[in-house]
Amino acid sequence: MGEHNADVVIIGASHAGSEFASRLRQGGFSDSVALLGAEPYLPYHRPPLSKAFLAGETTADQLLLRSAEAYGKALIDFFPSTTVDFIEPATRSLSLANGDRFYYRKLVIATGGRPRRLGIPGAELQGLHIMRSIADVDALRPAFKPGARLVIAGGGYIGLEVAAVAVKSGLDVEIVEFAPRVLARVAGPELSAYYEAAHRAAGVKFRLGVGVESFEPDTSNPGHVGGVRCADGTVLPADLVLVAVGLVPNIELAQDAGLSIGNGIVVDEFCQTSDPDILAIGDCTEHPLPFLGGKRVRLESVPNAVEQARVAASVLNGAPKPYNLVPWFWSDQYNLKLQSVGLSQGHDAVVVRPPRSPEGFVAFYLRDGHMIAADCVNSIIEFNVAKRLVTEKTQVDAAALADPAVNLKSLIPAA
Repeated sequence: MGEHNADVVIIGASHAGSEFASRLRQGGFSDSVALLGAEPYLPYHRPPLSKAFLAGETTADQLLLRSAEAYGKALIDFFPSTTVDFIEPATRSLSLANGDRFYYRKLVIATGGRPRRLGIPGAELQGLHIMRSIADVDALRPAFKPGARLVIAGGGYIGLEVAAVAVKSGLDVEIVEFAPRVLARVAGPELSAYYEAAHRAAGVKFRLGVGVESFEPDTSNPGHVGGVRCADGTVLPADLVLVAVGLVPNIELAQDAGLSIGNGIVVDEFCQTSDPDILAIGDCTEHPLPFLGGKRVRLESVPNAVEQARVAASVLNGAPKPYNLVPWFWSDQYNLKLQSVGLSQGHDAVVVRPPRSPEGFVAFYLRDGHMIAADCVNSIIEFNVAKRLVTEKTQVDAAALADPAVNLKSLIPAA
């Protein structure tokens, strides 16, 4: 059994972990830093997996967040294919799956999340896929062929993004969604209708308001999926299935170590856990959001991971700066680029502004006359203005927002 030591050890080598290590060095941290990743790859961009990488437009090397040389130059020791079995806070050490032990002075948990599985009959069949890693895309590709029948369980962003690539690649695509509309958990009805129409026009079929009851075996190959049985009894023929029904935060290590857990690893505005020597960042955390008056949330987004990495690095560099991000997100489907800012939950008015282009879409969400969120498709000017208005929760006139003759920039309060 081998032993390792580092002043700062990071569990998880994705956006949050890589960004934290880099920010730590940029802030002048000179002690040893170790980055542990479960995958055999250097940290890489995950959003393109369901888009350009699946489409074959981007290579694995092009996904890398930073080169091997960059980590070496920054004196960040990277440990690929390294799985942590247990955190032992009392000894400030990690037990690794290979039997080694890793000692730390400060620990950063950046374990992210994993795709939620469906615990229904047939879940063990071959031909069921998820979308979270390079390995997931590699497993999907052999069956991702023109004419193949793809059923996607889940009408969220991942499901829609894969559907866009699949139908353009010649696959027969059908989405099954339990909710009555796509993007029901993350978007308003107006944006849902916009995206459903765009996908239907491209040839994607939908079954909305119905759950998945089981995965049916292929009669000629019983170990492989051959269909998806919906709750209404309908069986959809399938050569392959993508399960895209949400993300489960990887909190088990933190939970077993005795850290406080809510809807994620509980951290404060400085990404500090209930253990003074352990911080946590990224998709696996539940944290106070100043934008919502300190309400605790768990956000699944690259901007959030990057912001928490900045915060945690500032803490360990001795100049702590609290979390202060206004949430924003993006999605690429076909030639439609969605940019969203704020959180629309709790709005009492929606203003849909006529877009400047036929494929554009702009919706503003208000509460008590103040802008709290915006969804903008192929509308970068509107998005940039909305970021200002949402950040400042500006009181705006709904009629002016809806009038394309009104210059949106005129609604930004003078400094």
